Amino acid sequence: MGYVAVKGGREAVEASIMLLEKYRTDGDCDVELEAIERRMSLLVDRVMSEAGFYAPRYAALALKQSQGAADEAVFLLRAYRSTLSRAYRSLPLDGAGMVINRRISAAFKDIPGGQFLGATYDYTHRLLNFGLAQETPLEIASIREKWKACQTQAEPGPPIFAGRVSQELKDEGLIAMEERDDEPNDITQRPITFPAPRSSRLQTLARADTGFISALAYAGIRGFGPTHPTVGELRTGALEVLIPHPLLEGETLCAGEILVTEVESIFPEETAETKRQEEDDPLLALGAGQGDKADVSGNSLGLGIGYGMVLGRNDNKAIAMSILDYFLESGEGILSNQEFVLLHGDCLEMNGFVSHLKLPHYVTFQSKLDRVRGARRDGCNEGL
Repeated sequence: MGYVAVKGGREAVEASIMLLEKYRTDGDCDVELEAIERRMSLLVDRVMSEAGFYAPRYAALALKQSQGAADEAVFLLRAYRSTLSRAYRSLPLDGAGMVINRRISAAFKDIPGGQFLGATYDYTHRLLNFGLAQETPLEIASIREKWKACQTQAEPGPPIFAGRVSQELKDEGLIAMEERDDEPNDITQRPITFPAPRSSRLQTLARADTGFISALAYAGIRGFGPTHPTVGELRTGALEVLIPHPLLEGETLCAGEILVTEVESIFPEETAETKRQEEDDPLLALGAGQGDKADVSGNSLGLGIGYGMVLGRNDNKAIAMSILDYFLESGEGILSNQEFVLLHGDCLEMNGFVSHLKLPHYVTFQSKLDRVRGARRDGCNEGL
C-alpha cells in the first residue's frame, strides 16, 4: 500500500457537514435556546467557565450547534470571544462582596452568617426518575406553584452577604495572609511563562477542563499531594463586575453581575519557623514523624489556603481548583510541577491535539513504514 494523492476532498467535506446538520436536526421537536439555557444550566455554566466567557445565551447556542458536545461548544464560544473588542478592563473580583444563594462549610458547623444549602444534588437520591420521560406542562406548572408558595410563606429578607470563614482564622494568626500579584497578568493577552505568578495560575485553572483538574485534585488528595484538605467555605452567588469610572478618578461603575462559585480549602502545614527549626535541629525533624513535633514546639503547625473561583455553578471544579492552587503554591509533590498541571488542562488545546490525530498523516506514516521495513530488511540480511 503506497502513498496516493487524495482526490474529491471538497465534495466529501461538504457531504460530511451536510450529514452533521442532518443529525443536528433529527426529530420533530426543535431544541429552543431558552430550554438549554434554563434547564441545562449546569452544562451551560461549565462551557462558559472553560471558554472564559460569561454569556449564557451564547453558550446555549454553542451547545445547540455542537449537538451538546461540551468541548466543541467551548471552541465555538472562545472563537467568538476572540472577535470582540475590549472597551474596559475590570477590577479584580472580590468574592467577599458576593450576594450569596449557597454557602456551606465542611470545617465548621456554626459559621458567622449561617450556612445555606442552595440548589445542589448532594442531598438527592441518585435514582433514575422515569416519570420525567412523560413530564407534562401541568406538572411543571405545579412545581413552580409550590416554589412560589414556599417563597410567599417565607419572610422576604435583604440580600445575603457574609464575610469569609477564613478571616477569623487569619485574625487568630492560624493562617498567613496570602500574597497577591501587584498587577494581575491577563493570560489572554500575554502568554503564560514559567515560573508563573499566582494570577496566571488561577486564570489557567479557572479555564481548564473540569474533568482534568478534578482528576488531578483526586490524585493529589489520594496520595500524590502533600496533604488532605478540608473545604473551609464554598459559596455561590452573584458578584458585581466593576470597572474604573471613565470620568471620575477613583470611582467605579458596575458593568453587570455574574454568577460564580468560590471555594477556600484549608490545609494543615508546617510553619516557616518550624521548617527552620528542623533544618537547625535534625532530631526535631526525626521526632516529627512520631508525633513529637507538637510537644517540642507549641507553634509548630499552621494552616494554608487554596483558592478557587469559576463561572457559574460548579462545586467540584471550584474545589479541585483550590486544591491544585495550594499544591502549586506549596511546591511539594508531583502536582507542584507548573508546566505539567497548567499546560495540559486547557480544553481547546487538549482536545484539539488529540483530535488532530484523525487528520491525514499519510506522508509521515509512509516515512515510518519505510524505516521499519528498511530496518527489518537490514536485520534479515545480517542474519544471512
